[in-house]
Amino acid sequence: MAYEIKQDGKFRFIEEGQGEPLVLLHGLFGALSNFQHLIAHFSQTHKVVVPMLPLLEMDLLHTSVSGLQKFVHKFIEQRDYKHIHLLGNSLGGHVALVHILKHPERIKSLILTGSSGLFENGMGDTYPKRGDKEYIRNKTALTFYDPAMATDELVDEVFEITNNRLKVIKIIALAKSAIRNNLGEELNQIKQPTCLIWGNNDTITPPFVAKEFNRLIPHSELHFVDKCGHAPMMEVPEEFNRILGGFLEKLRAPAARV
Repeated sequence: MAYEIKQDGKFRFIEEGQGEPLVLLHGLFGALSNFQHLIAHFSQTHKVVVPMLPLLEMDLLHTSVSGLQKFVHKFIEQRDYKHIHLLGNSLGGHVALVHILKHPERIKSLILTGSSGLFENGMGDTYPKRGDKEYIRNKTALTFYDPAMATDELVDEVFEITNNRLKVIKIIALAKSAIRNNLGEELNQIKQPTCLIWGNNDTITPPFVAKEFNRLIPHSELHFVDKCGHAPMMEVPEEFNRILGGFLEKLRAPAARV
């Protein structure tokens, strides 16, 4: 399903459905295809919003987790969203965490899946190897429990990015920024209900990271999904939607329940 990309000033985004906003922040190689099941499902009950994060479009000075957080903050202000359910995958989760710590006032709940912010086992010291497509395919496949999830289309997308020298420099800058920006000391300040949905076979942010988030974030609940890697909403969409749906249902105002 192709969704219309809307424009508001400098911001490009998808916005589908009505209700409380569910704002989705993608990771480093996060194409929109990551969220198609989620948009289709939750646009029936929520206003599902996916801003196009300028991961590789910012100048090098602002290519950082905090630079992305400022972009998200300006986007939310511009669109005047309130009572937001903020969902982040991988680097998007890290951006969501920095945002909720700086600007908690519009956020109703937080959902993290395969989030960085405490620990990240990145693409490795040798990454990115330019011009070697098989290497890129193998590295991309490590994201998932089932290597077949690394489709030709996805591998081509990653390959195109890693073959661009400036983009590679920016990816490294973002990855280093994420590693430097460890939020362990601050997570106890998060007051909002938080849902952690994690793949039991995630090798990039392994299960112990989820347990640590669960320990450090006061009002958090943790759900593990079997046979699943770093991108549960892509790999096991039905299970992901079921867990997230249950969490969001608990947060609905009592008057809204029929």
